[in-house]
Amino acid sequence: MAKQKKLSPKYQSWIDARTRFHLSDMHIQMARELGMNPKKFGKVANHKQEPWKEPLPDFIESLYRKRFKRDRPENVRSVERMVKEKERKQAKRKARKQQEQDRQ
Repeated sequence: MAKQKKLSPKYQSWIDARTRFHLSDMHIQMARELGMNPKKFGKVANHKQEPWKEPLPDFIESLYRKRFKRDRPENVRSVERMVKEKERKQAKRKARKQQEQDRQ
């Protein structure tokens, strides 16, 4: 098994919530865009004890639909993919800055 790079707690909490509450990448992205806190999902997700509550994925979808007036995000990306893209952008920016300093 390959050794995985440790992610920052900011992103790791989203990955943990995805596995704990059986959410898809789409639901995680919706929740992030809504500004939800993954550590508080347990309060919202207890629909088995309180039958009047919606299941967490349905609840996130209804909030997203209400706020953004569409059913799903335009392009769905996983948390891991977002982190890789962010690191790639930072490395590119750092290389560009280094080239500018070398010219001077």
